[in-house]
Amino acid sequence: MSTPASWNLDPIPSFRRSVSVTVSSELPAAGDAGAVAVPLAPGAEPPAELGFDRAALAAAGFKANRGQTLVVPTADGRVMVAVGIGDADEVDAALVRDLAAEFARAVPHQLGLAIELPAEGTALSPAQFAEAATEGVLLARWRFYVGRNHEDSLLDSLVIVAPTADADAVTEGIRRGQLLARAANMGRDMSNCPAATLTATRMGEIAEELGPDAGLEVQLFDKDQLLEMGCGGLLGVNLGSVEPPRMIRLHYRPDSPTGRLALIGKGIMYDSGGISLKPSDESHAQMKNDMTGAATILAAMLTLRDLGCTSEVIGYLCCTDNMPSGGAMRLGDILTMRNGKTVEVKNTDAEGRLVMADGLSLAVEDGVDAIVDIATLTGACLRTFGVDGAGLMGNHPEMVAQVKAAGAVVDEPVWELPLHRPYRKQLDSPVADMTNLGGPNAGSITAALFLEEFVGGLPWAHIDIAGTGQRPAAQGWRNEGATGFGTRLIAQLAISFTPVDSGAGSA
Repeated sequence: MSTPASWNLDPIPSFRRSVSVTVSSELPAAGDAGAVAVPLAPGAEPPAELGFDRAALAAAGFKANRGQTLVVPTADGRVMVAVGIGDADEVDAALVRDLAAEFARAVPHQLGLAIELPAEGTALSPAQFAEAATEGVLLARWRFYVGRNHEDSLLDSLVIVAPTADADAVTEGIRRGQLLARAANMGRDMSNCPAATLTATRMGEIAEELGPDAGLEVQLFDKDQLLEMGCGGLLGVNLGSVEPPRMIRLHYRPDSPTGRLALIGKGIMYDSGGISLKPSDESHAQMKNDMTGAATILAAMLTLRDLGCTSEVIGYLCCTDNMPSGGAMRLGDILTMRNGKTVEVKNTDAEGRLVMADGLSLAVEDGVDAIVDIATLTGACLRTFGVDGAGLMGNHPEMVAQVKAAGAVVDEPVWELPLHRPYRKQLDSPVADMTNLGGPNAGSITAALFLEEFVGGLPWAHIDIAGTGQRPAAQGWRNEGATGFGTRLIAQLAISFTPVDSGAGSA
C-alpha cells in the first residue's frame, strides 16, 4: 500500500538532529547560554557569577534542599537558577537527571543552556554528573510535533561548565549522555509517529538505512519468506491488514564477544484489536505506539557499538498491524508457530504474544545465552503498576536480576511479578497445544507464561511496558505521550550483560 504524500513524515527526527553539547571551564556568554543552572548543596558557597553569597540566598529562603530552586535574573538578561541538590553525599544520577530536566523545561524558549558542576563535588564523579545532566536536558527538550512553529522550543546547545582538570572525564560523560538520550528520543519519535506513516515496511527501511552505519547487520523477512519459515503467529495477526508484515533481524557482532544476548520486541504498528475490536475511546489514540517494544530495541541497538558493548546481540522486531477485515484472524482459529506449537485464538486482541512467539523461537535457534523480550503487552500490567514502573517476569533469577540492575542504573524501574506456573493450565486448549488467553485475572502473568513456551528453556526475562510506554503528563525527564521507556534500559542491559548458568534457573 502506498502512503499518501501528505503523511510522509520523518519518523525519526531526533536521530537526524543533533544538539551541541560541550564542556567549558568558563561560563559562556549570555547570548550563547541564556539560562544557567547552578547546583548547590546546603552550606556550599555559590559561585561569584550567581551574584549572591550563601547568606543572601538563605535570606531569600533558599536552603539548597533537594529539588529547591531559586531564579536569579541578571542585568545582561541571563537567567541564573540556583538548584538545591541536598546532601552532596546522597546525590545520585536519578536526581541530577530529573533536576536537569526540570531546569530545561522551566526555560522553554531559551535555545542555549548551561549547567555548572557543583564546586565541592558529590557522590557522583564529574563524568557521571555530566552524563545524567546531559540526559535530563536532552530528554526534557525533545518534541514530536507536526505543524507550524514546532521548532520554537527545540534546543540548540548545552554547555557543561567544569574545571579544566575534569574536562576529559566530563567530555566522556557528555558523549554517553548524548548517545542514550538520542536513542530514547528516537524510540519516542517512532512510538509517537502515526501508524499510516510508520508501517512495518517503513520500520524495516529505517533499520536498513541506519543499521549498517551503527555496525548492525540487518535482515528483513517479508510475507513470502515468513510463510516459508512457518511464522504462523506473525502471519495470523497480519491477516486483517493491507500492510504486509516484516520480521526484522538486527545483529551486532563485536570482536571476541563476551556473551550472546537476544532481544525480542513487539512491533504491532497499529492495534485495533482485530475482530475483538477495541472501544472507540482514548485507547485507540494510543494504539499507534503498540510497537514501542520494537522501537526500543532498534533505537538501543543503534548505540551498542558507540557504547562499547562487548556482547553479541541479536534483535528480532516482530512487525505488523492488527486490523479487522473480511480476511482477519478469527476467534477459534488455530495458528502454528515457528517452533511447531499450535495456538487456539481466544481473543484477537491478545496478538502481541502471537507475533513474539515467532521471534522467541527464532532466537532459540540462534543458540544465544539468554533472551529478553520487551512489549506493551497487557492492560493488566498498567492496572497493577500504573505508569511509573514496568512489570518483569522470568525463568532465571540471575537474568531477572540483570534487568533490574540495568533499570536501576538508568532510572527505568522494573518490578518483578511471580511466574506462577499453576496458572499455566488456564492456557490449556482442547483442540491445540494452548490458547492465547488465560482467565480474567493475573493477565500479565498468564501472558508471560504463554511466552515462556517459546524460549526453549533458555534463561529469559520478559519486560511488560504497557504502563510506562505512555504518560498523561511530564514528570522529571519523562515526557507526556510516548515515553521511550525501555530504550536506555535495554542499552544498559546489553552493555552490562553477563551470561548466566542456564541450569540454575527456577523450576
